[in-house]
Amino acid sequence: MSACKHRPRAPAAALAPGAAILAACAALAAASAAVAAPASRPPADGTSGKPTAAQRALLHSHELWATIDVCDPRDQPDTVGVRGSMPGDGDAHDRMYMSFRLQYEGASGQWLDLSSTTGGWVAVGGSSSPRQGGSSFDLKPAQGKPPVTLRGVVDFQWRRGKRVLANATRTTAAGHKSLAGADPKDFSAATCVIG
Repeated sequence: MSACKHRPRAPAAALAPGAAILAACAALAAASAAVAAPASRPPADGTSGKPTAAQRALLHSHELWATIDVCDPRDQPDTVGVRGSMPGDGDAHDRMYMSFRLQYEGASGQWLDLSSTTGGWVAVGGSSSPRQGGSSFDLKPAQGKPPVTLRGVVDFQWRRGKRVLANATRTTAAGHKSLAGADPKDFSAATCVIG
């Protein structure tokens, strides 16, 4: 990849209000030479100790997932869309947030962050019900380089004011239904090959 742009995608009308605008991606080096962070990063969440029963219910919900819902379609060439879903905790005063990033598969099979694709937290709405949110990444494949396998990672937070109640991270997987933004409709994949 030589460069990318990061576009937040608004949740479905039935879900949360529009997402905040994320910063555009800076130029990227070719994926094989990209400066990358390790695939796993512990969230700085302010929580401590053993999870409560309510937190465990959120973290084990079938409504907590991530998927690739756009992978280089004809009408959006070199675009990867990542979508996430998270359950609500039932309290309309609590807020839910997501952060989206892309990773590439290195030569050793290890997943590494494309450093310039990380975005900030996007508010997806109140926590009274499940919410979905998404982000698209417009990539510019480097000429003459081999194709790159990508996956998405979505970080999730449930907050009450400034206090983080729970957090989770999911990598993209197939078999999920996006309520908005999938191209083609109902597309869901774990990875996407670009280049």
